Order: sequence, then structure tokens, then C-alpha cells
Amino acid sequence: MLYISDNLKWLRSRRNMSQQEVADGMNLPVDRYKKYEYGKNTPPAETLLAISRYYYISIDLLLTVDLRKISIENLLQLEDNRIVLPVVVDREGNNLIEIIPHKAQAGYLTGYADAEFMESLQQLTLPFLGPGKFRAFPIDGDSMPPHNNKTFVVGKYIENLGEVRNDKTYILITVSEGITYKRLSKKNPDSFTVAPDNVIYNPYDIKLSDILEIWEYVAHIGRDDSKQETASALSVEQMFQSLSNDIKEVKQKLA
Repeated sequence: MLYISDNLKWLRSRRNMSQQEVADGMNLPVDRYKKYEYGKNTPPAETLLAISRYYYISIDLLLTVDLRKISIENLLQLEDNRIVLPVVVDREGNNLIEIIPHKAQAGYLTGYADAEFMESLQQLTLPFLGPGKFRAFPIDGDSMPPHNNKTFVVGKYIENLGEVRNDKTYILITVSEGITYKRLSKKNPDSFTVAPDNVIYNPYDIKLSDILEIWEYVAHIGRDDSKQETASALSVEQMFQSLSNDIKEVKQKLA
């Protein structure tokens, strides 16, 4: 059952706005918008995206959840962050972690909501992480020792600001910086104060309106330069495939 019609009526009533005002806010003809509220038509994908961004509510919630029965105030209220993040599993039911290689960092800001882009990424299984949506990001620079540009950090997707805690580290996807990995120092009404672990760098504020995604750090994967065959001679795919094979061998021995 789709709840988009009822949800549109309820969301508009919460703002005490007319159909014309809401349609104008979404840059839609009011006659077309009325058909969505009355349940005569279902909004196409591009219109669902416009509605999602207008109300800061994910498309999956707009379609499949009766919003009158949940507390949407507790949902993450971040600009353009109302994106569905499907949890993809392998044949054994383990979550698949998309790996964002260095060369894909620039494209991530425009592709994080693009299913085709995400499907093109290499994937890794880390069963010990448990349930949740995870993604691996590359680290640049020396602001978060012992992690450096030879490290990938694995983050768990955060859906609710109430889950964010001071003194924990997070991968923040922002409009201005792209992918950044920092420690949260303070939660402000409209911003986060973040601090690098390297003391030579100063703390600074990131506006909530600048944040697209929040991922809580749960693990990292580095490389050993002391080995004769350095990681620079390996592709990212080879590195993670080797790790996956090692994990499978351990699971087989424990079985």
C-alpha cells in the first residue's frame, strides 16, 4: 500500500499551507499536485525527489509509511539527506559494504543517490560488524592519526541526530568539503563543532545544512608498507578481495 496521498495531505496541513503554496514551493503546477494529493496519480521519480527535498523526508517513508503514526521530529533533518540507502546482502545474508576508492571521491557527491553509481562500486563483506548499512571511505591527509591516506575507514550510516555523540568520530559528507573524517566535539543547534585528532589543526564548525550524510566510524583497513609488495602495487579491488578471502577462511575453520 502506498501512503503518498495521505502523507502529502498531512504534511501540508502541518505547515498550514494551501495546495497552491505547496505546489509553488515544489515548482509544480497546482493541478498536477492536486492529483497526487487526491490519489488520482502517483508522482514520478523526479517529482518524488522534489517532494522529498521539500519536506526533508525520505522517499521510502513518503511512499510506504503512514507519517501520521510516527514522530517525524526525531528523523534526521539534514538538507538533501532524505535518500533511501538500501542494505544489499550476499548469498549468505551478510551485508555488502560499498567501497569508495580515491578516484571516485569527486563523483560521490553527485552519485551517492544514484543506484547505478553505487552498483558500480567494489564491495566487501565484514560479517563481524553486525546489522546496519556500512560503507568504506578513503582518508586523505594527516589530520586523524593513526589514519592517513593509506587507510580506508568503514562507517555505519546514521539516520537520526539523536544517535550522534560527542567525542566519537564520524565520516561526514558535506557540500563544501566532500568526504571528511573528524571527531565530534560539540553538537550545536545548527552546526557540529568538529576537531582533528592531530593537534596542529584547529577545531571548526560544520553547518547542519551543509551535511548530506553522516557515517559513524566502526572499523578501519590499512596497509603494511614493510612488506615487499606494497599496496600501491595492488588495486583496491585486490586488497579487499584478499581480505574477504581471509575472513571466509576463518569462518570455515570456526564452523
